Amino acid sequence: MRILHVLDHSIPLHSGYTFRTLSILREQRKLGWDTHHLTSSKQINCKEQEENVDGWHFYRTPVAPVSPLPGVGEFALMRQLEHRLLQVARQLRPDIIHAHSPVLNALPALRVGKRLGIPVVYEVRAFWEDAAVDHGTTSEGSLRYDLTRWLETRTLKRVQHVFTICEGLRSDIVARGIHAARVTVIPNAVDIDSFEPGGQPDAALKTRLGLDGASVIGFIGSFYAYEGLDLLLDALPGILRQRPEVRVLLVGGGPQDEALKAQAQRLGVADTVVFTGRVPHADVQRYYDLVDVLAYPRRSMRLTELVTPLKPLEAMAQGRLLVASDVGGHKELIRHGETGMLFKAGSTGALTQAVVSLLADQASWPAMREAGRQFVEDERNWTASVSNYARVYASLAEIP
Repeated sequence: MRILHVLDHSIPLHSGYTFRTLSILREQRKLGWDTHHLTSSKQINCKEQEENVDGWHFYRTPVAPVSPLPGVGEFALMRQLEHRLLQVARQLRPDIIHAHSPVLNALPALRVGKRLGIPVVYEVRAFWEDAAVDHGTTSEGSLRYDLTRWLETRTLKRVQHVFTICEGLRSDIVARGIHAARVTVIPNAVDIDSFEPGGQPDAALKTRLGLDGASVIGFIGSFYAYEGLDLLLDALPGILRQRPEVRVLLVGGGPQDEALKAQAQRLGVADTVVFTGRVPHADVQRYYDLVDVLAYPRRSMRLTELVTPLKPLEAMAQGRLLVASDVGGHKELIRHGETGMLFKAGSTGALTQAVVSLLADQASWPAMREAGRQFVEDERNWTASVSNYARVYASLAEIP
């Protein structure tokens, strides 16, 4: 079976999106499926028509012209992707075109699929309109938001099948009028063999970062507003009053980087917060090994209520302790008091209490670490997750 995946972006860019894609492709190849991969013009710093990255071959799309007018740039992106997809699909003759979020990839896929008689499936990782709200380019209930939501719903109704990453998104999709039998969840998961619990801190790195003797609360990833890292900093003075040895380690960067640094200064806690900046992917594990408790204080909004993140799963796979807000995306993954600690989203006091309580109850740590690791081994491994494609692919590949 030959599958042509249509993607927003891919490696060598690093994001939760690209890591999920690679995990899916690896498992599909293990099943004997012939996968091919086309990225949109949003693939940054790429001017090639085709590119090999880490043993994977990607077809690329030329960069679309940028326009300040609303919708014009997106229209140009879709037209160029459609043109490039038509070229690649004619060359490869896939059995299925598998478009991944956003809807800007699904619409060109539908047009090409109709033209060539190839079934199209659409995998929703998040809704474009909700991502735009977080980026500040629109607001919920605006004309742009409503038009984008209408476009997304129309697309969901036209594709042969819908895949999505979690039950929150599946419920939202079904509520839009898509029959439940046409929606399949491919849960976020981890490659168990890639994570080993019990890593030891690098003493030299710990000293260099000024973390000797500290209880380290950490976050490793991109600094987006929805991650709620400002809430973690707001909670820090209260945590320090009870646990003065605590230090916060923030590894990564993003749109909120400068605002978080300014906030730490304003709160008078800059000397207890370590900003490392972005680190090479190969070194990320060394920073994880410095952390006692990972914090995921996501704010409550449609995006976080509906979408399950990868990072808590990766933390549990490593046998890490974690505290997380009780947004819907976290509650699908974390069993409070068993595999991690949940606190009321948006509450500084609740976050403070969760961190202080967990640090004080070291007797519970081994069981919590073991339960988290067992959860991902049993329920959230990529082999089990990707197997859910098989039935749908097999039925669609028989469509003349």
